[in-house]
This record gives sequence, C-alpha cells and structure tokens, in this order.
Amino acid sequence: MARTSPAQFVRQVRQEASRVTWATRKDTGVATIMVFIMVFLASVFFFFVDQILAWGVQLVLGLGS
Repeated sequence: MARTSPAQFVRQVRQEASRVTWATRKDTGVATIMVFIMVFLASVFFFFVDQILAWGVQLVLGLGS
C-alpha cells in the first residue's frame, strides 16, 4: 500500500468532500419531523404492549388482586 503525504491526504479529502451532495435544509427538517413522529408512534405502541403483557402476567399469577 502506497503511503501518501499529509498534504496529499488533505487534498484528497477536500476533493472527496466537494463531491458530496448535502441534504437541503428542508430535507433535514422533514426527516427530523418524521423521526419524531416515528418515535412517538413506537413509544405509544410499546406502552400499550407493556400494559397488555402486565395485565396478562397479573391475571396468570394472581398478583395485585
């Protein structure tokens, strides 16, 4: 493997960074909102699943009666 000098490495990094297509501000905002919505939906789902499982365990073991 060929060794590169630090200066050549920096040039290569800058060249690769110039090829990157960055997300727009709007795309980033939409993606952030979608993440918050999915986190909310997942938390509601797991809350209800947890409540159902807790109710089932109490029913089977007779706890809390």
